[in-house]
Amino acid sequence: MDFFKLIETRQSCRNFNPRRDVEREKLDACLKAARLAPSACNSQPYHFYVATGEAAKAVGACTRSMGLNGFTADCPALVVVTEAPYNATAAVGAKRKHQDYRSIDIGIAAAYFTAQATELGLSSCIIGWFDEKKLQALLKTQARIRLILAVGYASDDDPLRPKK
Repeated sequence: MDFFKLIETRQSCRNFNPRRDVEREKLDACLKAARLAPSACNSQPYHFYVATGEAAKAVGACTRSMGLNGFTADCPALVVVTEAPYNATAAVGAKRKHQDYRSIDIGIAAAYFTAQATELGLSSCIIGWFDEKKLQALLKTQARIRLILAVGYASDDDPLRPKK
């Protein structure tokens, strides 16, 4: 897909088709794109947890509070992105320059993941509202949870919105 067509097509989907699962090969391709994303000193300071089926329902439940993110109940795949330690070189650079490279790197990886999803005909939404403690317990991790990527096929009645 042409790059500008890709970025004009990618949008945050909040209306997923709950009857259509995401193929494992497509999730793997999105993960590969995230793995190939640039990061400070190639540290890749993140970990991706892929949840489908009942696991996706459990993760989705952790995103719904205060009337937000109701659409995750219909999302067939949710990917939880946690923060991991820097490698030694990136750690020194972050401390010396007072920069949070991990947040930048996670954002870049998420952008690559969602761009690849779009190229494969999938829809996505980057979610920042969730219950971190519940997700940590569910995933059996103490790692800081930074983002959740909702991935699936948009419902037929979810039109492409014009970009401004």
